[in-house]
Amino acid sequence: MLRSLFPNVKMADLIEATKETIYMTGISVLGTFIFGIALGLLLYLTAKDGLWANKILNFIVATVVNVFRAIPFIILILLLFPFTEFLIGTIRGPNAALPALIIGASPFYGRMVEIALKEVDKGVIEAAKGMGAKTSTIIFKVLLPESMPALISGITVTAIALISYTAMAGVIGAGGLGDLAYLKGFQRWDFDVVLVSTILIVLIVFLFQFLGDYVSNKLDKR
Repeated sequence: MLRSLFPNVKMADLIEATKETIYMTGISVLGTFIFGIALGLLLYLTAKDGLWANKILNFIVATVVNVFRAIPFIILILLLFPFTEFLIGTIRGPNAALPALIIGASPFYGRMVEIALKEVDKGVIEAAKGMGAKTSTIIFKVLLPESMPALISGITVTAIALISYTAMAGVIGAGGLGDLAYLKGFQRWDFDVVLVSTILIVLIVFLFQFLGDYVSNKLDKR
């Protein structure tokens, strides 16, 4: 029955492409979470009245974040080809997509982290400072734990954006479901391949959304 509905779909190709998409998304989400939190903390801590208030450093970090957020992802991939080839040794395949995915998503998530940190009750921070807590203690014992539900919600939104980024990266040879849909579907005019690839991408989005919502609700103490 399924074979008659989707005559051009090869199960082996579909499984491999799905694995590549999940791999690219998973690794890039982890990298984006780490670098995004670092960027968000820098934006928050160096802002006016921040613990590390520094107007020049804040301006530099904010400029870098805004510039990379403004570059369309497909163009960013092309701009990063020399860096990717130097770092990975190739510009094709799932691993080659990771630098662009992480660099493209981290500034976006960094702004979300900054917003989440600004929502932390100032009174809690002042109380920690009043008890002589070090900046590192305030960051790891107050700011990050208090903002964690919002941070998880933010990385969930970012993960969904990253799934669409992997599809775009696939068009230029990164592999995954985007590659399958374009090279083995659209270019061969086999739209059953495009349709099945799209359905699987949507299912992966639903999976990440469900997991993100579940973890965020578990961490929310309100």
